Formats: sequence, C-alpha cells, structure tokens
Amino acid sequence: MRNTLTILAATIALAALGTGASAHSKSSTFTPEDGATVTDVPEITMQFDDPMRVISVGLTRDGEDAALERETGTDPVTEFVARPAGDLAPGAYTVEWRGMSADGHPMQGSFSFTLAQ
Repeated sequence: MRNTLTILAATIALAALGTGASAHSKSSTFTPEDGATVTDVPEITMQFDDPMRVISVGLTRDGEDAALERETGTDPVTEFVARPAGDLAPGAYTVEWRGMSADGHPMQGSFSFTLAQ
C-alpha cells in the first residue's frame, strides 16, 4: 500500500511539472482595442504574455490591404509595434497576425477596430 501511494504521489508531481512547458504565448493587449471605435491610429501594438516572433501582420479594410510599416523586427518580443504607412480612410479594419511562440508552436490571431471620421 505504501508503494502504491508513493508511486501515485510521484505521478501527480511529474504531471504538475509538465504542464508549464506546454503553455503558449497569448496576446493579451491590442492597440487599438478589439472592437474599439477610434479617431486616429498612429500605431498598432500587440502585447504578448511571453516572447513571440511575429512572422507576418496584415491590415485590411473592406478586404483591401492597407500598408503597414513594421517598427519591431523579427526577434521574439513581448510587444510588437507597426505603423500605418499613410493616412487611413475611415472604415472597419482587421489586423491579422501570425507568429511563432517561444516553445516553437505556430500562433495566429486577429482583432478589429473602426476608424471614425
């Protein structure tokens, strides 16, 4: 009985240790905020819980690409910054990004905002 309890306790301890290694970085903050209506978009930022290598980021309005100038390089970062390449017309925009988390897993996400006149 004592051996069974020892083995059970060791198995639970090993399982608890293994859960942290499989965690993926998440984007927790966007600027502009997801769903927000804004009057100006000087930059687009994404903050991640853990370092993320942002591979691609795109900005679209009504299905048309809007050019972005990437301020952040391709090294893993916890904050990614890009700026619109020119003035943005009013309308509904979507930001779509793809990246690689520190543990090597591909990640992707999107958020939307509206630019008012």
